[in-house]
Amino acid sequence: MLVAALACGKFGPGDLSRTIALEVTAPDSLRGASVGGTIVWSLPDSADTVALTLVDTTTGRLTVNHTGLTGRLLASSGIFVSNPVSIRTLAAADTLFATALSTVDTVALADSLSDSLQVEVADTIESASGGGSQTVALTGRPVVYAITDPASPGPVTLVTNDSTHDLATTHTVTTSVTGIAFVKVRLLGPSVPDSVVVQAIARRAVGDTVPGSPVTFVVRFLP
Repeated sequence: MLVAALACGKFGPGDLSRTIALEVTAPDSLRGASVGGTIVWSLPDSADTVALTLVDTTTGRLTVNHTGLTGRLLASSGIFVSNPVSIRTLAAADTLFATALSTVDTVALADSLSDSLQVEVADTIESASGGGSQTVALTGRPVVYAITDPASPGPVTLVTNDSTHDLATTHTVTTSVTGIAFVKVRLLGPSVPDSVVVQAIARRAVGDTVPGSPVTFVVRFLP
C-alpha cells in the first residue's frame, strides 16, 4: 500500500508542498501528487488490535494476531488522516504437497489426457497441549503450474477440464474449499514426447515460496 498526499495550487503552479488530503491506495491506482511530509500509521481502536499488531508506525508494518478477522489501518500526516484500509487476516501457508502417493502418471495415447496432477496448500498448526499437529487446508490460494519439459510449446497443454484443447504451458489455479488445486496434461499431437514434466509452485501474499514448492509431476505417454 502507498499513501498519496493530495495537493493543489490556485493559478499557475501554486504551492504544491501544501497537503490537503491523504489517500491510501494500491500502487496501480495511485492518484494525486506525492509531496513531502511525515506519514504515521496507526490502528483506529481496540477492535483492530485484536486482529493486528502495528510493529512500525513509520512503515505500517503489521503482524497478525488472529486469522480470519479484519482490522483497519490509518495513515496520518499532521491534521490529515487517510481513509481507513480494511485488512483481512489469513493464515500463512506453510506447506504444499502432492495429494497422491505417486507423482508419476502413465497415459495411453488413445486417452491423451492424464489424471489430475493435484496438490494441497495448507497451514500446519502445532497443538498447544503438546499433541499432534493439525493440517488446515487453505482456500483461495493461487498455485502456478508450468510445463518445464519439453521446453518447446506445442505437443502438450495444461487444462482444468476434459474438454479444453487450447495451448497453455502455464496455468494459475486457485485452491478449492478443501485446499486443492489441480491441472491435467492433454496431448495435442502429432509429435509425442517420451514424458512431460510439470511443476507446481505456491507463493504467500508477500511473495515467499511456500515450503514444498515446487512439486514435480511426470506424465508418460505410452502406445
